[in-house]
Amino acid sequence: MPAVAPPVRATGGDAILNRQLRAQGLAPVNHKRVYRIMQVNNLLLARSHTERPARTHDGKVIVMRSNLRWCSDGFEFTCWNGDVVLGAFIIDAHDREIIAWRAVTNAGISGSDVRDMMLEAVEKRFGAHRAPHPVEMLSDNGSPYTACDTRIFANQLGLKPCFTPVKSPERNGISEPFVNTLKRDYVRVTPLPDAQAVLDLVGGWIEDHNDNHPHSGLKMRSPREFIAAQTATA
Repeated sequence: MPAVAPPVRATGGDAILNRQLRAQGLAPVNHKRVYRIMQVNNLLLARSHTERPARTHDGKVIVMRSNLRWCSDGFEFTCWNGDVVLGAFIIDAHDREIIAWRAVTNAGISGSDVRDMMLEAVEKRFGAHRAPHPVEMLSDNGSPYTACDTRIFANQLGLKPCFTPVKSPERNGISEPFVNTLKRDYVRVTPLPDAQAVLDLVGGWIEDHNDNHPHSGLKMRSPREFIAAQTATA
């Protein structure tokens, strides 16, 4: 089936529109006016949450530059025919780019999948099989991450595995917002007939997130816009 283009988002919709206007040499528009127009035309997407979490985040996740700490977590959603798609990803805690990901159907993410992601992330970011400096790898206590083979392999790549306390998902506060974004801005507004159709779309969703999705923590720039700006000023 053809890929379905993601909609303009309620959060950051003005940033995407102004990006397109600037590319055409036109003046930007006021974000409040964009919001009102979207509201009148019933184009606002549902909020991912309505209240603050009961437990406050008391661990340091965000870092001052890229490639100091990577975070990893999983996602899961059900297709219309009952197929279940499960995935995992690695995201940089500073620039928010999804560096590597894996998705499977009707099965869990394995330690081998996690190790493949780690290697891919190191190769993408450093162009080598080992990081030139230690990079923290933050995840939960799932067996694919805590397995002996995974921890040994991580150390061989120059990664330093670290884990959130049990039942404390808020301490991986970079990964969780991406999962919410994936479900809200892509999964919920796209036909999901079966697993194969969805697996064909996941890569496009992640590329769109990296290229276009504005983040408040990045001054409403996408991860790759933020990385490009950092490179230009380095």
